[in-house]
Amino acid sequence: MSETLIVQKDNAVATLRLNRPKAFNSFNREMAFALIDALADCASDDSIRVIILTGSGKAFCAGQDLNEATDDNGISFKMILNEHYNPIIKAIRSIAKPVIAAVNGIAAGAGANIAFSCDMTVAKKSAAFTQAFSKIGLVPDSGGTFFLPKLVGLQRATAMMMLSNKITAEEAVNMGLIYQTFEDDDYDQSLTKLALKLSTMPTKALGMTKELINAGFSNNLDQQLKMEGEYQVKASESYDYNEGVSAFLEKRRPEFQGK
Repeated sequence: MSETLIVQKDNAVATLRLNRPKAFNSFNREMAFALIDALADCASDDSIRVIILTGSGKAFCAGQDLNEATDDNGISFKMILNEHYNPIIKAIRSIAKPVIAAVNGIAAGAGANIAFSCDMTVAKKSAAFTQAFSKIGLVPDSGGTFFLPKLVGLQRATAMMMLSNKITAEEAVNMGLIYQTFEDDDYDQSLTKLALKLSTMPTKALGMTKELINAGFSNNLDQQLKMEGEYQVKASESYDYNEGVSAFLEKRRPEFQGK
């Protein structure tokens, strides 16, 4: 177990906390591999129905640790992308469970784009986002050029990536970049409430919804309608569908099991 990542499992919720606070939770090789392993573990653990990704200290994640990237005896950008960030983004998008990015402070560069790749991104009102890449002559990575235009449109995404301006959490909500902000004083309580709500919902259907959303990035309308039909049949054969219908007819709260 790496000290660079704190993993806590409680009430069907797994919290993965980036833990390099003195470096603003910037990624080094150890933390990247620890996160990849933790995501794989959560994906295969049937007791976990929601995953929270957050940071220790004052920052969410400042992106890549440039000391590691510029070390003459270190690793190349090709390795950093192919072995660190790309697997992390692919894991987040492929896990058949909701993944919440809980942004507790600044999210910059790859840290911001990892947050944007999650199913729901929430943030403290005091948090902020910046692409940061252009400030040091790099291009956005970690799916930034894929997700940002879809979230906020071509013009805003281009400006964010080229100018690397800081975007406040409230601005991010208003432009559709993230889902919601929480008051700093209520942040922990509000985040827990959101995660627990998701953990009691029909996880299998939520996972299939996520697969449909992913497919919608490339499918045409006919393909998407066909896939929706196929997945609806699968959903209608699940335990949670039968429980949901029974609860509705019996006028009681459903007790979903994620099956």
